[in-house]
Amino acid sequence: MSVVTENFNSNDLQRVGNLQLLAKQVVEGLSGGVHKSPHKGVSVEFKQHRQYVPGDEIRHLDWKVFGKTDRFYIREYEEETTLRATLLLDCSGSMGYGDEGESSSDGMTKHQYASRLAACLAYLMLGQQDSVGLVTFDEKLRNIIPTRSRPSHLRVLMEEMDNSTPGGESQLSLVFREIAPKLKRRGLVVVISDCFCDVNELLKSLAYFRHAKHEVIVFQIWHPDELDFPFKQWSRFECLERDGSHQMIDPAHLREAYLDNLRSFREQLSQGCSRRRIDLVPIATDQPYAEALAFYLARRMRKK
Repeated sequence: MSVVTENFNSNDLQRVGNLQLLAKQVVEGLSGGVHKSPHKGVSVEFKQHRQYVPGDEIRHLDWKVFGKTDRFYIREYEEETTLRATLLLDCSGSMGYGDEGESSSDGMTKHQYASRLAACLAYLMLGQQDSVGLVTFDEKLRNIIPTRSRPSHLRVLMEEMDNSTPGGESQLSLVFREIAPKLKRRGLVVVISDCFCDVNELLKSLAYFRHAKHEVIVFQIWHPDELDFPFKQWSRFECLERDGSHQMIDPAHLREAYLDNLRSFREQLSQGCSRRRIDLVPIATDQPYAEALAFYLARRMRKK
């Protein structure tokens, strides 16, 4: 996976290289791996007994139980499988916020930060023989790269991330409803977005993934300006999703209302994700992405 060294430094790789992203619930896959599967088969971990029915393979009979009960029982095992993960990368206009050269975000826009976070995840999961796919979108689907597990697939994913540019309006709810039926096998869905849309509609669309038994993680990407609203002088605010839309504003008159709305938005999204058993992970671009990812994955592993 030498392609990674072109985009990440050694500290990034050291932080995430030895962490495993283990699914917290049952997932499906195509070959043996480290995640529990809903399929019963021969594996290391014994699951349960069930009564023999005609057609079952005799080799799975538990003869010790037969000797004690005079009845036929089948030993079932927990089969392990590879994880199928799909990364949903938001490329809408709002993800373009953040000027190159800003020390707070190491010169990265939210979209650049999100792309590197996605690349770290892909590197990590492909390294443990999991399958990873990528979907880029703004108000509509841009590109879908199917899940693959071979190491060379990382270059395909990273080239798509590098070639994507932010633009277009945010239509997360519509896009997610379109994507959900295309994910045929249950697995892990990772959303990397600022989640700037109607919260109720977003939660409803995320529920489509949960109803299909996918596990869902939402990495919500923030720029520090969006969290602190540090503006003090009259400023020209431009809409990044609609050309020519701008206003001259005195930030002092808006700051309190903005922060109140921000607090309400974040609480509503957090509570909604919690009710639906969706991991919501807020990350600001002034935090190194490898550090943020390593912190989350370490916490995730401790919960297992």
